[in-house]
Amino acid sequence: MTLRDRVAAARRRILGDRPSTADTAGLPVIVPAQPVDLSDERAVTEVVELAMNVGEVLLDSGTGAIDTSKQIAFVAATYGLPDCAVDVTYNAIHVSARRGPGLPPTNYMRTVKYRSLDYTRLEQVDTLLRQIGRGHLGLKPARAALDHIVAADHPYSRKVALSGWALMAAAVTLMLGGSPTLAVVSFVTTAAIYGTNVALGKLGLPYFFQQVMGGFMATVPAAFIYKLAIEHSAVVAPYRIIVSGIIVLMAGLSLVGSVQDAITGAPVTAAGRFIEVMVYTAGLVGGVGIALRLTSALGASLPPMQQEVLPYAPLPIMVLTGGLASAAFALASYASPKALTTSFASGAVGAGLVGSILNAGLGPIVASAVAATVVGLAGGLLARRAVVPPIIVAVAGITPLVPGLAVYRGLSEIMAGQTLAAISNLFTAVMVGCTLAAGVTLGEWVARTMRRPRLPRRLLGSRVA
Repeated sequence: MTLRDRVAAARRRILGDRPSTADTAGLPVIVPAQPVDLSDERAVTEVVELAMNVGEVLLDSGTGAIDTSKQIAFVAATYGLPDCAVDVTYNAIHVSARRGPGLPPTNYMRTVKYRSLDYTRLEQVDTLLRQIGRGHLGLKPARAALDHIVAADHPYSRKVALSGWALMAAAVTLMLGGSPTLAVVSFVTTAAIYGTNVALGKLGLPYFFQQVMGGFMATVPAAFIYKLAIEHSAVVAPYRIIVSGIIVLMAGLSLVGSVQDAITGAPVTAAGRFIEVMVYTAGLVGGVGIALRLTSALGASLPPMQQEVLPYAPLPIMVLTGGLASAAFALASYASPKALTTSFASGAVGAGLVGSILNAGLGPIVASAVAATVVGLAGGLLARRAVVPPIIVAVAGITPLVPGLAVYRGLSEIMAGQTLAAISNLFTAVMVGCTLAAGVTLGEWVARTMRRPRLPRRLLGSRVA
């Protein structure tokens, strides 16, 4: 039995028939029977382009910079370039391929341009990486498969994605204790926000201003519903509409990726992503603030937030709606049916833990830390079981827990002139968001540690790639 066959057998014995790419990236690479000719610059370029195209999809989908770098190096080494220096910085990928003595290194750079989030594309690339790791694909078939994945249309129509965002808003409203009527209003409002922002995006309006428009549109219906309720002596809590809109608009931001990069040793990328999240969140808050001022001038002012307690729904409803919100987010992000199932499970677990811990009086930060860690762990384990990238399960699972309530409460207090209380709530929102992201990172690390590959010493000591 050759060394190649022994390593392949060890992989199957340790990781099973369907290993996660997070597991295989750290193993010795099985070099193809005919490695690339390092003196042939064109052949080297073909390998690096494949690796960089894989990294582009991963980075665009919110994967951390360190994990993206590892997968790029893994693909390059698999096709005969084991000595590559990879650097991922925010939206740029740099690869320097060392070709051996007497040959100058070849340097490449790729700028990653943002596209609409497509988790099915990420799942297909994850499957392609597993096939590459098993040695089942040559270079040309792998390139053809990746080109097909990248060029393919979304698996669902835009109307289905719109329904996903709207359903997520309705589920979050119910999770926050809102009535079915308010859930319907949230559904319609979010559908209108999504449709408007799609149209504005086609016109080239920067995403910051789309967030401003989203915050504005989420607030106006709530204010006039509250005015009508007062006129007819009805009791209504319109804040749930605004908070659900804030959570939906914050859901697509890469907070998890930014904190994960900061923790795992990519501070430049972390800073870039975090500033982006803060700027877009500021746009959202600005839109809500403009709407509050305008509706107040029109006689539809909302009372200060602190005058109303906003409880969550009973725990069973919270678990159900948390899972539904997570699955709806995955649907809006064009995830596959198997990813929808795992997302529902992780969202239900996260919402149930947050509800239980809050009921115990331990506060939102502790609740977020515990829930996110469990969701990250579950995401890592479920991803191996269902062969779904962990980031899909983890991000979808914590999406309903985004601190939209604290953001709105802080903004409401700013409008009421309560500056210190507003700063406290906004700081709490930042802490909860970072805690969610850090918890997910910790949970995924635990999952990887539980399944860390251990090859025999004689294989680890051999030069495979």
